[in-house]
Formats: sequence, C-alpha cells, structure tokens
Amino acid sequence: MGETQQPRGKAVLVVDDDRDLREVLAVVIEDAGRRVLMAQDGAEALRTLDEAPRPCLVLLDLGMRPMSGQEFLEKLRTRPDAADFPVVLTSGTAPIPESCWNALGVVALLPKPFDVAALTAVLKKFC
Repeated sequence: MGETQQPRGKAVLVVDDDRDLREVLAVVIEDAGRRVLMAQDGAEALRTLDEAPRPCLVLLDLGMRPMSGQEFLEKLRTRPDAADFPVVLTSGTAPIPESCWNALGVVALLPKPFDVAALTAVLKKFC
C-alpha cells in the first residue's frame, strides 16, 4: 500500500442518485455493522474513494446523471488501485452483460428492487 493510500475499512460506498434509496441502504448497511459513505453520482463517488475510510465495496447504480455508473466504472478502471474496489451493480434497468463484469470490476448484480438478505450476503462476502 502506498504512503498516500488510506487503509480499507468496513465502509460501503453507496452511489445512487435517489436520495431516499441511499438512506434506506444506509440503514441496512449500518445495521450490518458497516460504515456508509454516499455519493449521488459517479464523479462524487470517484472523489470519495480517496477519503478515509476507503470502502471495501461499492454499490453502484447505472442510471445516474451527470456521470453514470458506466462512466464511473470506466474511470475507476484507469486507477492503479481499481482492484481494491469491488463493485456491485444495483440497477433497475438493463444491466451490463455478465460477460463484461470482470473487465469492469463488477463482482455481482443486485437488481432493483432487491431484498435485504441478498444485500446482507453481498456485504458478508466482500467486507
């Protein structure tokens, strides 16, 4: 780990333009014993990655503006530490095909609406 990198904690970065959904997810994630970081679009999420604590997981919506989830993934892949941030897509629209997941760093898909048990299982696996 480089001198400027913060250690990864038990924080989850929720990236979604729907404030109400971010807040609901925050409650579930905090109840599971993790800290929550929130961003309303991809650009804000990229800035959040360098703050402490660094997230152990990114829950990412695809359909956001001004920077979409797809654009976030493309920019994330240019970072030397991209592998440190597993991404779970949380989308109510047509997702990225599973065949593209590895190249983009996507480890799972939680289609909206998703249940709490599925989210909790993802948290246990990656954080």
